[in-house]
Amino acid sequence: MHHEVSTVILAGGEGRRFRPLTYYIPKPMIPVGSSERPILEFIIRWVSRWGVRDFLVLIGYRWRQVVNYFGDGSRFNVKMRYVVDKPPYSNTGGALRRALDLGLLNDYEDVLVWYGDIIAPINVRDLVEVHRSSRADATLVLTQAYKVPVGIASLNPDGRVVELSEKPELKLNATIGILMLKVDSVKTAIESLNLGYDFDIMGDMIPGMINKGFNIKSFLHNNFWYDVGSIERYEKLDHDKLEELLEVRDETLGYVIL
Repeated sequence: MHHEVSTVILAGGEGRRFRPLTYYIPKPMIPVGSSERPILEFIIRWVSRWGVRDFLVLIGYRWRQVVNYFGDGSRFNVKMRYVVDKPPYSNTGGALRRALDLGLLNDYEDVLVWYGDIIAPINVRDLVEVHRSSRADATLVLTQAYKVPVGIASLNPDGRVVELSEKPELKLNATIGILMLKVDSVKTAIESLNLGYDFDIMGDMIPGMINKGFNIKSFLHNNFWYDVGSIERYEKLDHDKLEELLEVRDETLGYVIL
């Protein structure tokens, strides 16, 4: 089943919310977990365990560090290809369009799109099955437990605070930056919506597809997930827990460490 699926990882942003770290390291290469592996490595290790072996990484800012570390992917038993951002292509949608225009996804019916700062133990097999069985043009991974990063107050009519919940979990259908796309549908959408070369996948393309009547389905993920999108979130990561939940072993490759 999975040989027809490629994973597109969006890893080209400047990571401004991660400064000053990202002045020197691209965001997907920032180390996480007790083994201090790059975020991108956690994503690749997780997705590949479901039999997906083809990865297309859309890179831009300080892209050589990504290529130098991962190479052709053989060290991780996967095949990795790269597309470097170039004008007039811009933003997440423009990066995806460039890969499509270069014909790099022509051999695939569906692609798994994964934002490069998201770590989540998604059941990729089930996601692909839901996407295909419903003949969806796009399937969005959603979580119903979104933890708000601030306190939420309840007020009575005269403005008195009657309740305060510190960082509550709200029952929302929140997107988490992971989705399946049917390749032909994306090509059609880009053309019919006249999106051009600078657009956002989640902000422009998906809402446009919904308005045009494309079949957009959902896939609920009720397990943990991490958005490592800013310094504040990074500092709150439980690195040991992350390693344990993703079942990534702290290998030392036989090196003697004294």
